[in-house]
Amino acid sequence: MRWLHFYLRFVVAASLLLIVAGGLVTSTGSGLAVPDWPNTYGTFMFAFPLSQMVGGIFYEHGHRLVASTVGLLTIGLAFWLACIEPRRWVRRLGWTALAAVVIQGLLGGITVLYFLPAPVSISHAGLAQIFFALVVSLTLFTSPGWRTGPHACGARNDPVLARLALAAPAVIYAQILIGATMRHTGAGLAIPDFPLAFGHLVPPQWTTGIAIHFAHRVGALVVTTIVIATAGHLLFHHPGRRELTRPALVLSALVLVQVGLGART
Repeated sequence: MRWLHFYLRFVVAASLLLIVAGGLVTSTGSGLAVPDWPNTYGTFMFAFPLSQMVGGIFYEHGHRLVASTVGLLTIGLAFWLACIEPRRWVRRLGWTALAAVVIQGLLGGITVLYFLPAPVSISHAGLAQIFFALVVSLTLFTSPGWRTGPHACGARNDPVLARLALAAPAVIYAQILIGATMRHTGAGLAIPDFPLAFGHLVPPQWTTGIAIHFAHRVGALVVTTIVIATAGHLLFHHPGRRELTRPALVLSALVLVQVGLGART
């Protein structure tokens, strides 16, 4: 089980690299740099010459290579869990991760073949985060701390924390989807000023792009509030639970960095 946990850590790292690679494809406008799929300019993906990976091809083809690697790693993960994991629900999570990565690959192919349709691109971005959450969760569930840690703790009997812990990922994921919608519909500059909107708190005029952009700003405020509230609740009511307070503080810092990056964008 120890080696499985280390393997999962590697899968998490590879999945994070894949998300970064996907972001680079979108940010550099390289989504159609390779116009065919699953081949690359008619060549088997893994046989495509590295010397021809230039410009947008570098980002798009590189994204495909990383995605294929993650897919192969996930196949190994699902079967490894099926062979040695005694907990049925963990095995099911492994198969769910495999299904997610297969669907993710198909969505990526459809995105290319149908010239970047926004609904498919948004689904592709949203499913990537679900897959990442699945492999991170599996890494946690196979860790020694999860198996041997104190489960009868005060945090489990805290209804406020339970509600915050459920609300936080829900609003974060909603914000991810709104952000992906803004990105793939070209609404990133629909409101050109910040923190105001056309010099007002609420936009004085509305279009679809402005509505999407403003929803993303409101979502950022909601996410920041809930994450900081969760961290504050943990620090005040469970200061001795460092395995909870430290991630909460890291999450709060990341949210603030994300808000800053959004403002700079």
